[in-house]
Amino acid sequence: MCGEVDVQGSKNAALPILAASVLCSEECVIGNCPDLADTRAALEIIGQLGGKTEFAEHTAVIDAGNIHKHEISNELMSSMRSSVLFLGPLVSRMGRATISYPGGCAIGLRPIDLHLKAFRELGVEIEETGGCIYCKCDKFVSGTVNLLFPSVGATENIMLLSAVSEGETVITNAAREPEIVDLQNFLNAMGAKISGAGSEIIRIIGVEKLQKVEYNIISDRIFATTCACAVACCGGDVVLKNANAEHLRLVLSMLKDSGCKISTGKGRVRIQCSERLKGLGKIITSPYPGFPTDAQALFMASFATAEGTTVFVENIFESRYKHVSELMKMGADIIVDGRLAAVTGCNYIQGAKITAGDLRGGAALVIAGLSAIGDTEISGVEHIDRGYESVENVFSALGAMIKRK
Repeated sequence: MCGEVDVQGSKNAALPILAASVLCSEECVIGNCPDLADTRAALEIIGQLGGKTEFAEHTAVIDAGNIHKHEISNELMSSMRSSVLFLGPLVSRMGRATISYPGGCAIGLRPIDLHLKAFRELGVEIEETGGCIYCKCDKFVSGTVNLLFPSVGATENIMLLSAVSEGETVITNAAREPEIVDLQNFLNAMGAKISGAGSEIIRIIGVEKLQKVEYNIISDRIFATTCACAVACCGGDVVLKNANAEHLRLVLSMLKDSGCKISTGKGRVRIQCSERLKGLGKIITSPYPGFPTDAQALFMASFATAEGTTVFVENIFESRYKHVSELMKMGADIIVDGRLAAVTGCNYIQGAKITAGDLRGGAALVIAGLSAIGDTEISGVEHIDRGYESVENVFSALGAMIKRK
């Protein structure tokens, strides 16, 4: 596997930024926006609310000036988890919002109770009935919100709710992911007054309104991790262009410890691997800057043929081992006990007919298929399309034999 690949724009940054455009009554131009199923669903939500959208060549143009609706259909809410991020902007702009519970990958419980608890503390009246959430806010009440867990979604939703408001809102135990920083930068470019993103405390001084902006989204660190894991597993020499090495620091360090050669420069990361990977002992998922839960399945696929045993501890989602049974169909030696999964590397795995059950698990199966002996056929690719632009083209350009039926 050799060559160069352009790292796509970040899915997890694009979705809250698209939601944030609802706060502005002027035209926003958002560049480096990945062309994904989730991106198009977010744009469809904006259109359903009354906004106008255009999307071409990774640029989204959004005019939310005519937004007049406050209800999102159950169909769109169920299409992706991040649809809940429209709750904050809608309540802020319209004074009310009606949504159903969001959908997305079945990787375990991802309750939005932290979102709703924070909203109630900030003056939002909430009624949950019949599978719907009805929100109403006659007067925003600024204050300090202490998150019980550094939830990315809750942190983003609080920022989106309080950016256009009165007074100062403080989030403690805030999520620290790079995508949080990107949302802050986008909102500030529109005239918001937010500081502290990337740390445990975020301060939002409410402003009266936001203005139009042109903004480019950061690169996708999980896409970059997927490519890096594929090289580590299959061997090769690949340069990731437009990659942010700082966002990948822990992941790259672990791949280096496993036997890969890593070099970085401005906006580029090079991964070289010519030998069998070495097991890493234990990998524990945790909030950023810890090991990302989104990379757990990717690493598991890579270490299925590594030397020695690697134990994974999934601390974020309790059902994020759905890919394990599919990897075992290919001959992987994996034992699961609750949140622990012990992976003992095999000399090789074999191609098989397997099914993607979620986004990152599906990407992990692609990695496994690239390294397996014989043909691998993956169904359920609609999950993969939620986070990757034509994944078959990405790896074909690097020399892989992969095609979509």
